[in-house]
Amino acid sequence: MMIFQCYRFVANRVTWPQADLTCSACPGKTRFTKLRSAVKQKSSSETNYKTIRTRLTGVVVVPSVVLLLMWALFSSYTVFDGFYQRAVAQGVKDASIPAVQTFAAIQRERELTMTSLSQPGSSADLRAQQARTDEGLGVMRSAFATLSGSAPQQVVDGINNMNGLLSQLPNRRAQVEAGKTPKREIYDYYNSLLDAAHTLFTTQARIVPDPVAVQGGLASTQYFQAADWMSRATSIASGSLAANEFTDDDRVEFANLVGAYRSSLSDIQPYAEPRVREHHRRITESEDWKKVENYQAGLIRSDGERPTSVVSLQDWQAATSALGTELTKLVTEQSVDATDVTLVNGENKFNTVLIGSLIALLAVVIGIFVAVRISNRLVNRALISRLVKLKNDSLDLAHERLPDIVERLRKGEHVDVEAEVPSLDYGQDEIGQVADAFNAAQFTAVAAAVKESQVRDGVNRVFLDIAHRNQGLVHRQLKILDKLEREEESPEQLDALFQLDHLATRARRNAENLIILAGEQPGRQWRKPVRMIDILRAGVAETEQYVRVKMNPVPDTALVGGAVADTIHLIAELVDNATAFSSPRSQVQVHSSQVPQGIVVEIEDHGLGMSPEDRARANEMLANPPEFDAMSLRGESRLGLFVVARLADRRKIRVELRESLYGGTLALVLIPSEIVAGPSSNVEPANANEITARRGAPEHDLVHSEAARQGDLSGEARFPGAPGESSSGVEDFWAKAETEIAGDSHAAQRSPVIAQVELPRRSREAQWPVDDPEAPETVQMKMDLPRSRPELPRRRRQQNLAPQLATDDHLIAPEPIAEAEIERSAERTRQGLAAFQKGAREARRGDNDLEP
Repeated sequence: MMIFQCYRFVANRVTWPQADLTCSACPGKTRFTKLRSAVKQKSSSETNYKTIRTRLTGVVVVPSVVLLLMWALFSSYTVFDGFYQRAVAQGVKDASIPAVQTFAAIQRERELTMTSLSQPGSSADLRAQQARTDEGLGVMRSAFATLSGSAPQQVVDGINNMNGLLSQLPNRRAQVEAGKTPKREIYDYYNSLLDAAHTLFTTQARIVPDPVAVQGGLASTQYFQAADWMSRATSIASGSLAANEFTDDDRVEFANLVGAYRSSLSDIQPYAEPRVREHHRRITESEDWKKVENYQAGLIRSDGERPTSVVSLQDWQAATSALGTELTKLVTEQSVDATDVTLVNGENKFNTVLIGSLIALLAVVIGIFVAVRISNRLVNRALISRLVKLKNDSLDLAHERLPDIVERLRKGEHVDVEAEVPSLDYGQDEIGQVADAFNAAQFTAVAAAVKESQVRDGVNRVFLDIAHRNQGLVHRQLKILDKLEREEESPEQLDALFQLDHLATRARRNAENLIILAGEQPGRQWRKPVRMIDILRAGVAETEQYVRVKMNPVPDTALVGGAVADTIHLIAELVDNATAFSSPRSQVQVHSSQVPQGIVVEIEDHGLGMSPEDRARANEMLANPPEFDAMSLRGESRLGLFVVARLADRRKIRVELRESLYGGTLALVLIPSEIVAGPSSNVEPANANEITARRGAPEHDLVHSEAARQGDLSGEARFPGAPGESSSGVEDFWAKAETEIAGDSHAAQRSPVIAQVELPRRSREAQWPVDDPEAPETVQMKMDLPRSRPELPRRRRQQNLAPQLATDDHLIAPEPIAEAEIERSAERTRQGLAAFQKGAREARRGDNDLEP
């Protein structure tokens, strides 16, 4: 009990430094992987941070997008301006030229109307002119309708005003035809119509977004107004000549109109197009111009009563008609040239704006590309490359170097932390500060690992010290028990001593378990090879319910001495588990055979077995033994399997648990050929001088019978213990015992059948049994035995030796014992042996709480 309490105390102290890192569902694994995946999941799901590259790209792209928007707005405005200028110029050209011709016809119609009102009978020429005017109005209305669809509102309003006046033209003509309307009213109507046309032309000229085009358009309207003023003066004079009366009001108005159109022509000439200026010059130098000037001057100087004395109506109409036609051509030429200039300027502006916009777009795109490239270069060289290097260094430290350092610290190796974990140097900027923070974190981690290693080393030393102290106490206990067994004669007391002897043997194995868990080897070791049958016997003998174990034939081979102790311990743990987890009335079968890879030992029980999940976890632990502080004990301490895993890993032995055909568990043990010494017949057995003990323990005897054959149980082994002690009787007895259950434990007649065993020897001297026909047969031969069986041993007077079972008949017999020295009868010997067997069985069925 003391050993187990110490174990629990030490186990708790060993496992606490990594209690938070141990995964209970995965023996041998820690929560580092789960913690790392949890951190990754948190970084990817709970945060929405963008990368540095994305952020810097956004910093560059946002101004670039703003610049693109500004370019789009500017380009749209300028392109629209150029397009609008070209469209307006084209619309003015398409509508103004027909309008100029139409309004020239209206001017001629006004002149003939005034003549007709003053001189009846001249309506034929008027009707002809009205027809020409209507034809021109149809063309003009169509052009203005097209212009109204895309023209500004000012132009549309002017067109609507003019169309309203034109709609009165038929009524005015009817009034002229009736001759009942005053001449001044008709004259004012035509003047208002031509004034509306002048206003429309002026509006069209001013809405063009081009100063040159505006100047040319205004020159055209002034030429149109000058021609209209001349036409008005001609109409007044024609009416007066037709009536042969020139009133003072008409003469004053006539003089004003003549002065106005001459002044206007003089003022507009410098702003006209070159071709128009040349035409203007030719008009003013022509004979018609001079003739009209003379007629106008004469009419102004006349007294007004007889204007025909100055010029006749026919001469006046002929001269003014030719001059009016030239002035109309002058207006048309100026309009055409002005609109052409406007179209050219609009086209040039449109092309310039378009090319400029494309160049600006290309410049913006190139700027964005260069900015992104520079930012990427900055990110790659100044940030990303350093951050990637910092990440790689951190991951290498976290995944490679730190685990290696921790592992070496766990193994007790000396680690130079400053040399093994150099500081990350990334300068003094923000990245360098992150590296400094990681240096602090890794220093804390390494310091914690060093502290943990120191604690583990200290606890491990305490662990081993407690285990060795308990082992020494057990050895001393076994020595005292040996002495008491040799001196005790009472069967009842001897039975109790045997129970204590076996419990002490189990306690010694538990102490050895603690030593194995601490990473060291128990004290028992052999230098020379040991037979396989002796190894299996020794392993079975260390179990509590050894009587239930049936050992089948063992191959004639041996193991190297260095692997004997570990193999015995491994077999003992597996057999102990098989007996503990199976029915008390069932047998545990032990089979062994030699295969090319080594030796296979099969331990099969008929218990309830294991669930597939438990068996898979157990096999995983056996194949990959975890660290002891990472093992999950989960209440049902499988410490024996963990010890088996450690021993198997040390000797490269493969252990696997399978489901038995009988419903229990089948443990397969493959002992590799590297530790197989060969046939036992070719192997020199180990002697007492070849047994060594660890930690300064002296050598002790391990005696093997020279004449032992495979299948005998006559060979016996004595395992080393504390200084000056010998093995316990139960241990020596069962180290070579092969047993099987054979009946009820409450009757000596149905005691377990034991094949050819002998009671433990306490000294070099031994008594050999003699035949006793009255003694009941309690031992049944299981293998090939001699035909004559020696009788049960008898005690000699004052010789407190424990009884021994008969062995092979080829052993050297001791000297004959005199009859006088035999005090105890065969019946008493039988009763003592039966009591011993009964007590041993009951002792092994009790105290299950001490099982590992």
